[in-house]
Formats: sequence, C-alpha cells, structure tokens
Amino acid sequence: MESYQDICLLADPEFKEQTLMSALFMKVHLALSARKKGDIGVSFPEHAKTPGAVLRLHGHQETLVELNTTQWLAGLHDYCIVKPIAAVPDVVGWRTVSRVQVKSSIERLMRRSVSKGWLTEAQAAQQRRERQNQHCDLPFIQLKSHSTGQHFKLFICHGDIQKNPTAGTFNSYGLSTVTTIPWFKADAYR
Repeated sequence: MESYQDICLLADPEFKEQTLMSALFMKVHLALSARKKGDIGVSFPEHAKTPGAVLRLHGHQETLVELNTTQWLAGLHDYCIVKPIAAVPDVVGWRTVSRVQVKSSIERLMRRSVSKGWLTEAQAAQQRRERQNQHCDLPFIQLKSHSTGQHFKLFICHGDIQKNPTAGTFNSYGLSTVTTIPWFKADAYR
C-alpha cells in the first residue's frame, strides 16, 4: 500500500461538513462494494470528535487509478477537492481504522427481541431495568442503509499506532479491525 489520495471537503454555506462527509462516504462505500476486492482502505487524518473534512484513500497506485476511472465521485466535485494520487511519505506507523457497532437503544433492542421470539415481554422488561444504553464518543458518519432505508451512525475507531503493518483486506466501507493503513503527516490538506 504505497499510495494514497486525499479528498478534502470545501466549506459550504448550505451544507454542514457532516452532511457532506456522509454523502462522500456513501459514494466511497458504493464504489468499494461494486469493486468487491477489499484492496482500498480509508482513514480520516483530521479526526477528533468528528471525522473531519478529509477522507484519505489508501491502496496501490494502479488500484486508486482504477477506482477514479469509475467516476464514483459524480455529483460531489463542487463540494470537494480531489488531490492527486501520491506516494506515501515517511510513515509514523501503521494503524487500523475500523467500525465500532454500538447498541444504543435498549428499548429498540428489547422490542426486536420480543418480536423475533428471542425474549418474552417479562424477560425484556427485566433486561430493560438491568441494562443501560451504551454511549460512544467516537467520531461517526450518519448513513442510510440501501437495503432497509433506515438511518444509522457508523462509528469509526482509529486504532493505536503500530510499528509494523498487517496485511489483509478491507470491508466495503474501506475499514478493517486487522488490516492496517500507513499513518503519516501529509502536507497541508487544502
């Protein structure tokens, strides 16, 4: 994974940064799903409480060139700057960027468990009293499922810096709990 490409969101008076990142990330997800190769990872170099305004794609140069030929960014060019594909500079380390699934609504989970027949009403009421909602301070991207139409938060965790890379594949979001991406400081994003 010797190459990367930054996509930087532009400030827009009509749309919040999170809205634009959601649209951008959904486009990435659809493009990676269509590829079905697991050879492109993503990271968010400006992440803090939010993912930030920069989405970084990681892969081999020919892989990123191939992705760009699909015109996957159609409709978003007015809202972002697509930097040229570049060689990875001096690496600080390697890290995973993964999805964290949070079960945030105990009430919803209990209703579902009852409707599926996994729990009785009495068992669900007992578990409601015993369990508390989980909260997560990780940055997230608000997405809409194409299959169910429901909105959900995709929480993103940038793992600890590691000394050595771990090879593998990425899921259709460009994320992995095992496969690492190179972590480095690039020149100014915008």
